[in-house]
Parts: sequence; C-alpha cells; structure tokens
Amino acid sequence: MKPVVAIGEILVEIMAVSPGRGFRQPIDLVGPFPSGAPAIFIDQAARLGAPCAMIGCVGDDDFGWLNIERLRGDGVDVSAIEVRSGAATGSAFVRYREDGDRDFVFNIRDSANQYIRLGEAALAVLAQAGHLHVVGSSLGSDAIATAVLAAIDIVRSGGGTVSFDPNIRREMLETPGIREAMQRVLAATDLFLPSGDELLLFSSQTDATAALHRLLARGISAIVHKQGAAGARYVDATTDLFQQGFAANEVDPTGAGDIFGATFVANWLKGIPPQESLRQACAAGALAVSRKGPMEGVSSAEEIARFLESVR
Repeated sequence: MKPVVAIGEILVEIMAVSPGRGFRQPIDLVGPFPSGAPAIFIDQAARLGAPCAMIGCVGDDDFGWLNIERLRGDGVDVSAIEVRSGAATGSAFVRYREDGDRDFVFNIRDSANQYIRLGEAALAVLAQAGHLHVVGSSLGSDAIATAVLAAIDIVRSGGGTVSFDPNIRREMLETPGIREAMQRVLAATDLFLPSGDELLLFSSQTDATAALHRLLARGISAIVHKQGAAGARYVDATTDLFQQGFAANEVDPTGAGDIFGATFVANWLKGIPPQESLRQACAAGALAVSRKGPMEGVSSAEEIARFLESVR
C-alpha cells in the first residue's frame, strides 16, 4: 500500500469546560489538544496501520511541536511539516452551547498555515503517494488551495486516488475563490465524503438520492454521505448501502467526521467491502465522540473490533 497523504491546516484546540455562549468573560478552559481536520484524518489513518504522511506548516512553538510529536508518535511521516520560525501555530478556541452548537475563535488564516507550500520535502512525499485526502476547510486559504490543487495533479499523474471531505461551514462559502477551488477538487475526486446538507452544495438537486446520482455522473467513483449519529450511506454505480450509527455517550463530536472518514478511506484503499468499511467507520465515529478533544478520539483497529464485538 502506497502512502496516504493529507495536506492542510494544523492547529491546537482549546476548549471551554462548561457550555455557554462565547468568550466575553473569563472562563475555565482545557487543552491544548492537537487538531486540524487534515491532521486528525491522517492520525486516524496511521493508527489503523496505513502508511501516512502530512504536509503542513506550524510555528516553532509548543503548539506546533505538540502536533508534530503526536503525529510522529502515531506513525505519521512528518518530514513535510515545515516548522517556521517567527510564525504562530494555528489555534481554535471552542465553546459548546446548551443546544450543542459551537462558538469559535479562530487563528488559522493568519497563522503558520498560510505558509503551506510544496517544498522539497512535500514533493518527495507526494512522489511516493498512492492517495491524497483533501478537506474543504483548507481551501479558504489561498496558499493552501494552491498547494492542494498542485498536489492533486502530482498524485493523480502518478496513478493515485483522491478523497474529498467538504467539511465546510456555510459562512466560509463567501470566501473569495473557495467555490471555484472546491469545484476543481471535486472534479478530481474519486471518493467523496460529504456530511449532511454538504451533499447539496455541489448539485442543483434538493433530493439526496438525486444529488448522489448527479455527482456520480460527474465521474466520482463512490460517495459516502455522513449523517452523524444516524449513520452513513455508501453509493457507487452499482451499490447503495446504509449503515445505522451506533449509540454513544457523546462528550465531544469535534473531529468525529474526520475519524469516520479516515477509517472508511483506509479500508477502501485496502479493498475491504463497502458495508464492512461503513460499519467500522461508524464504530470509529462512536468511539470518537465519547472522548474530549478532537484528536483524542482516534482509535486503533483493535479498539474498533472490541467496540463492534460489544454491540453485537
């Protein structure tokens, strides 16, 4: 199996201990936790035994080294993560509301992430890659979008495949150039992993099934439609499957979609049938939401197997 590569933002997440609205008064916080959707994805894929590498940029600070050490410790090749002196590692402050919605204060666009580029180390990683994973949240930065699109061309020219998780909030769609970048990524996508209403962002259809088939007609090989706690649906040219979600004690859902996606992608690349891949991915998602901290929710194949045995 050739390496799976992710490219995009790396950050830390600092979380409010108690629910509420915003950060306009002093409150108790916990963290920092290593984070960033592409980083969470690649960490989970590595935990499942896939050869993995991450392309990104962090500051030469404790937050940056926290991420590098975590990824390296879980088996990710970190040679293409640039450590940039004078830049600050990205961060996100998160507070849950009583209804489950979240308030964020981000420092991503103007952080070290803005310096992501395809330097010598990144090009060496991409030359060996068999698969590239792209996250839509990364495309809000011009620098990352440019690097992502170039990375796609390199991987596809080498016979590799591409997965794409939109992972985007609607307000980000107003960022100049992001819609065009997302459409260009979608045109090169083999495996598409939208969540909920994200499925409808790329189609004029208002019905999920119609949208799925319209997207397949554009050349996408397979689509996994993530539906949170309800489960997930897999559709390709000949198959339409659904896996119900597993009950879980939800502590923190942040990162669960990335962990689900990484589990499915790793299995898909190994040739594991879609129904079993969905089952394991839903199990990984259930494990993820039961732990506080986005990357703290990753799990090994053994942990997923034990969970599935327990819910039989």
